Amino acid sequence: MNTSTLLKNNKQVANWLMFGVAMIIVQFVLGAVTRLTESGLSITEWKPVSGALPPLNATAWQLEFDKYKATDQFKYVHPGFALSDFKFIFFWEWFHRLWARTMGLVFLVGFLYFLVKHKFNRGMVIPMVILFLLGALQGAIGWLMVKSGLVPEKYFVGHVELTTHFIAAMVLLSYVLWFALGLKPAMQQKLESPVIKKWVITLLVLLFIQLIYGGFMAGLRAGHSAPTWPSINGTFFPADATEMNPMNINFTNNPLMVHFIHRGIAYLLFTLTLIFFIKTRHVLHPLFMKYRTIFCVLILLQVVLGILTVLNSTNPQALIWLGTIHQFTAIMIVICLVTLLKLTSSKLIRAQNI
Repeated sequence: MNTSTLLKNNKQVANWLMFGVAMIIVQFVLGAVTRLTESGLSITEWKPVSGALPPLNATAWQLEFDKYKATDQFKYVHPGFALSDFKFIFFWEWFHRLWARTMGLVFLVGFLYFLVKHKFNRGMVIPMVILFLLGALQGAIGWLMVKSGLVPEKYFVGHVELTTHFIAAMVLLSYVLWFALGLKPAMQQKLESPVIKKWVITLLVLLFIQLIYGGFMAGLRAGHSAPTWPSINGTFFPADATEMNPMNINFTNNPLMVHFIHRGIAYLLFTLTLIFFIKTRHVLHPLFMKYRTIFCVLILLQVVLGILTVLNSTNPQALIWLGTIHQFTAIMIVICLVTLLKLTSSKLIRAQNI
């Protein structure tokens, strides 16, 4: 295969993958809205095929509503829900699942098309298989997350399950993005700087930990425990943050401790980002400088959004908007850092055509 054909094929595959990235971003937004509207437990069964259609008549709607009435969330959180209220939360969970099905279809159809047209390199096949496995794993984790909230004395999904679902989605997003970027000609001009690469990896690891605690914050509704800033209910470190026994479970199960850690990592990440911004100010690599600037601006924006989200955590309407934007910004930060890491990574995708 000549170089021009290879470049054309790579461009087409990369565009398909980037379209998939865009769909995953939309799924993150839908997931945020689903969580913040407390819609996740509205569909109590997993039907991969028939579940693609919503209830189509009054009888079917009443049947779904009756299933939801059997959950403790309905009994103790939303006992006054009418059918119209149920339809609202059902829509978001259904749309969230429908979008996941659509993504799977887009990836499958694209994969078969490029495979038949011999547009894949040999080195792409295994990564594609891994991509599908990650997608299937994410669907399974999503259902396990929903099931965690359908047991007695549970009003919402488990915060560990929610965080696992969130992080798995971030891994999938990063994987698809990394694969796509490796096929783009503009990304082949690398920035050879081990020091800067270490900085990017450090920021990415810290961001990963922060995302985990962001998931814990959401699952435990830790914002409600301290809707104040800059203090946490009037103190720097709340005494109740260490009340659980044994001590170690406070770091994952105590809303105030989770809140304290999430804030602390945010301040640390912001400080390191400023240092990174200053230290890389003289780098002569246009694409790196572009994403480095976007990353730094997004971190600043995210800190402001985090503060506003905490302050409005007891305001349901404001929390939906702020929480969704806060999560969306986190996704953009991940995309920027993964791109920066790709630009500082010398490993290229080179393989023979099938």
